[in-house]
Order: sequence, then structure tokens, then C-alpha cells
Amino acid sequence: MKIAFFASSLVSAYWNGAATYYRGIVRGLHCCGHDVTFFEPDAYGRQEHRDMPDPDWATVVVYPGEGTDGVSRALEMAKTADVIIKASGVGVFDELLEALVLQVRRPEALVVFWDVDAPATLDRVQANPEDPFLPLIPQYDAVFTYGGGDPVVDAYRALGVRMCVPVYNAFEPDTHFPVPPDPRFEADLGFLGNRLPDREARVEEFFLAAAAHRPDRRFLLGGSGWDDKAMPPNVRYAGHVFTRDHNAFNCTPGAVLNVNRESMARYGFSPPTRVFEAAGAGACLITDAWEGIEFFLEPGREVLVAPSGEAVAAHLDRLTPARARSIGQAARTRVLAEHTYGHRAAQVSLLLGELRPTLVV
Repeated sequence: MKIAFFASSLVSAYWNGAATYYRGIVRGLHCCGHDVTFFEPDAYGRQEHRDMPDPDWATVVVYPGEGTDGVSRALEMAKTADVIIKASGVGVFDELLEALVLQVRRPEALVVFWDVDAPATLDRVQANPEDPFLPLIPQYDAVFTYGGGDPVVDAYRALGVRMCVPVYNAFEPDTHFPVPPDPRFEADLGFLGNRLPDREARVEEFFLAAAAHRPDRRFLLGGSGWDDKAMPPNVRYAGHVFTRDHNAFNCTPGAVLNVNRESMARYGFSPPTRVFEAAGAGACLITDAWEGIEFFLEPGREVLVAPSGEAVAAHLDRLTPARARSIGQAARTRVLAEHTYGHRAAQVSLLLGELRPTLVV
């Protein structure tokens, strides 16, 4: 199928945590035989902070982030697609795109809303009956979500969606794998994540509080936006970590921490991409507690689960290098078997094939 994909960015992870998710999904769809054109705006400095060239497995079209002429031309190009996908959180023209992808579609084409932050979207539309996206939701042929499990599926179905399916994060074995330690990232515990409003308090609780509890331990924080954040003296800030350095960041500290955003922790079943990237690199992963973790990794054997910052610190106290290696190796074996982007792309390809016969040609 010819697929037009409107989202934040494929070529830049700068202030764009979904980049590796999009890369894995789009590359996987290409390997399934689909032709993907990825439309992204020139916004938020992402084009100035590219961390990859245009790939050979997708056509990338960058349109201006200001004025509507560029996005209108992009929509015109997308008219010929068999499937038009509008992702949440493009960052500019979201309301416009949500409405117009439905209008430019050909009668035989599919239109899919791909929600990479379903908890936030659902909270927003449920709180505001006048939200312009609310009446558009039933007009989409399907909603795919970044995660959320049954709570998200049930909520979207209650809003009139014909099909809602979680397409969970995963990892790409060709790009996320074990590498030798890198002195730049030496620490007892590392955390990688951009500073976001509904993540910051949980980072304070699970990472910064753990550092304060264990002043003799070394903690490493990576990600954008933390420059002016007050931190304990044993926390070192690495700034933005490019995708090419994620393997080294995951493999060097004694363990790495995952902290879900508040909304995703509340809904559960929403592992971020970095859970699978860390597991794919063979890292020993500690995660904050949220419903559904056992669906992806086995607590105690493939991942360590912590309900608080003090629990994170306690895990570090008990963690030996041998046990860390054992957990990381078990996690890598599990994700290779069940959680690669090849698995996710095959799922999406099957879903799209199931949807097409329902359309009027």
C-alpha cells in the first residue's frame, strides 16, 4: 500500500521522544512491502538538530511550520495514498490536519488516527465536550495507539471508534544492541528523558529522590530541558543525548531507570520506547510501577519494579554486577522474541489489510 504518514519528525529526535517509535514502525512497514511518505513540519528546531539523513526506506517531505501553504501542499500530495495516517502531537497544524485528512481521502482510502499520547488525548476530549476533535473521532477508520491496553481501547470505543488497537513500542535490533561501556556515561543509575510537565514530578520522585537517598551513588540524567533544574550534587546532567549514543547510555551505567509520564502510568500498559531500547541493549532496567508491566517483561527476572524513589535506591543497594547482567540478558532475550518493530509492523500490516475490504470502492 501507499501510505502517507503525518507526524512530528522521522529524522530528528530533538524534543521528539516518538522519533525512534516512528522510525521502527515506518522501517518495518517498508520491509512489509509498503511505500511510506512521511510528512513532517519544520518546527521546534528539529531540522537543525537532525540525527539521521533521509532514509532509503521512506520518502521524507518537510513542510514549513508557519503559514498554511506548505501543509496544504502536503495534503494535496497525500491524496493519492491508499492509507493516510495522522499522528497526534505533530506540534503545529494538529487541528487542521485532524480535520483535513478526512476530507482529502479518496473513497477507497483508509484514514487512521495514530495516537502516541492516548491518555492525554482522552483526558482532553473527555474534559471538553466542545473539543473540535471529538466529533471527528468516529469518522476515522481506525485508531492505533502507542499503548494503553484495555482502558484506552474501551475509552476510544465509547467515543464511537470502529477499531482501536494498541501498537506498542518496541525496538530495532539493528540499531539497539549491546555495546562497550562509554566513560561519558559512567554512573550507578542513568535516566534518559526530556523534561515534560506530566513527567517532571515523577522524575523528582523516582530519580532525584533516589539520588538524595543515596549520596554515595552516582546518578546520570540525560535529555533536553533540565538545565535549570535543581538536583542533588551526585547527579550529573548530560544534556540532550543523540540517538546514536543511546546504546552507550544504556550499556554503561550499572542500571538504567524508566519513569513513565503521569498520564501513562495512570492508564497503564504504556511502556515507552526506552524500555525496549534498554532491554534490547541488554541493560539492567528499573522501572516505576504501573499496571501491565508483566505483559512486556517479567518483574524480578527481566526487569526490576519500584513503587517509589526509596525503592529505586533499595534496588541499587541489592544489585550486583552479576545480577544486573542476568536481568539485562533475560530482558534482551524476551524483547528479541516478542517486541521488535518487525513484530509491530507485521501487526499493522495485517490490520490495514483487514480494514480495506470494508471500504466502498
